[in-house]
Amino acid sequence: MKRYQMLNVRLSREMQSSRSRLWIALAALMFALVATGAHADACHSKSSFNPIYDFGDHTGDPLSPQAVGVIAQGRDGNLWSTTLFGGRNNMGTAFKLTPGGKLTVIYNFTSATGQPSSGLTLGTDGNFYGATFNGGTGTACIGGCGTVFKLTPSGKLTILWNFQGGNDGQMPYSGPIEGKDGNFYGTTYQGGANTVGTIYQLTPSGKLTNIYQFDAIRGAFPIGPLVQATDGNLYGTTAGFGFNYGTIFKIVPSGDFALTLLFTFDAFDGAYPYAGLIQSGDAKLYGTTTGASLSGDVFEITTEGSFAELHALNGSTDGAIANAGLVRASDGNFYGAAQQGGNGFGTLFRITARDSRKSNSCWKFNLGRNDSTHGFDLALPNNMTWFPLRSRGSSSRAYLTLSRSFAIPGKATRLPTKRAPVRLVNCGSPTTSAARSRSFRGSPAWKIAPWSRLR
Repeated sequence: MKRYQMLNVRLSREMQSSRSRLWIALAALMFALVATGAHADACHSKSSFNPIYDFGDHTGDPLSPQAVGVIAQGRDGNLWSTTLFGGRNNMGTAFKLTPGGKLTVIYNFTSATGQPSSGLTLGTDGNFYGATFNGGTGTACIGGCGTVFKLTPSGKLTILWNFQGGNDGQMPYSGPIEGKDGNFYGTTYQGGANTVGTIYQLTPSGKLTNIYQFDAIRGAFPIGPLVQATDGNLYGTTAGFGFNYGTIFKIVPSGDFALTLLFTFDAFDGAYPYAGLIQSGDAKLYGTTTGASLSGDVFEITTEGSFAELHALNGSTDGAIANAGLVRASDGNFYGAAQQGGNGFGTLFRITARDSRKSNSCWKFNLGRNDSTHGFDLALPNNMTWFPLRSRGSSSRAYLTLSRSFAIPGKATRLPTKRAPVRLVNCGSPTTSAARSRSFRGSPAWKIAPWSRLR
């Protein structure tokens, strides 16, 4: 079996209606966790799952949203993505979905444009960007070699690039991301000098530069999207099919576009990563694989290549084949989806971040003045997502001892603006600290004050 057929076989399995309906619902749920700050920590075992749309239940419905597909939140607050099939021509659609579950098809793809598995990413211009893995004007591939497109919120689609196969690349399964320099970066599953995939740079005006051609040693067959980390570099994964068990790489998006191989999977610590990576507030990158002991795992890796497996899926209650990647919610935990396991149709799982489990460390802050109630003002960094605490203070300095007693679920990008008491999570022995949010010298801040035990 050819290597491109390996992916096509897996994609065809995902096209079964029971699974294709699951993916968009799981992704929408994970998105909702981030958007709403849903609370789901170790102290709260009960969870709810509320699908907001079932694909295939309506005439002309979009069909088969793909696990690799990105769901973007538009400036209108709606969810935007693509499906592989369905729509007017049964060649896939771009759609928007309100949080209340009203779906509108924005664009019907054709044999000329090709079919999207990429989902959509939101550009800084308010438009959406994606890719089709076939279609376009490329004649070196049966049915076309794929495209990169721009889609306006009103439904106007513009082809920015037609892949031609060969060194130009072909079959992009994931869409491009917009870099800090204003250019777009993405991968093709095949093509390049070694036929195992490429990384490209695309200007907003539609000029494409092939910046790296995979060689099987440093990677082969990239599927998931790239991510640009806080250091400015781009990070991604390759699935490896037939050459290795997959890799993690970083590439500098300037100069000579130097690529560094960070990690090569060996099946025992994961295999065949489909999804891309995400970066958390601790600067580490997190991701999933579809096969470790045949079931998949969740891992972390530093930008320098220090790798650790966080959890290996057991293939049953945990789930198996985690090919949809991760999101990190404002409760500090990671959420993902597995294609199989559970009751036979996949699972939604949560894994606690390592940095939220640290304990017995004493951090010192020069917090300014203490007030008459022995509270103090504390300006937290915007990426602080968890802050377990016990407090003790003096007239000039306060100490926060990290403990497992309580945790404050903060926001990943902003702190609450209301002055109402923030709810503390009781994970152990009671404490007398509570919190109110306020502004401190123009920055978001917590005000800590004595409080009775909270429930």
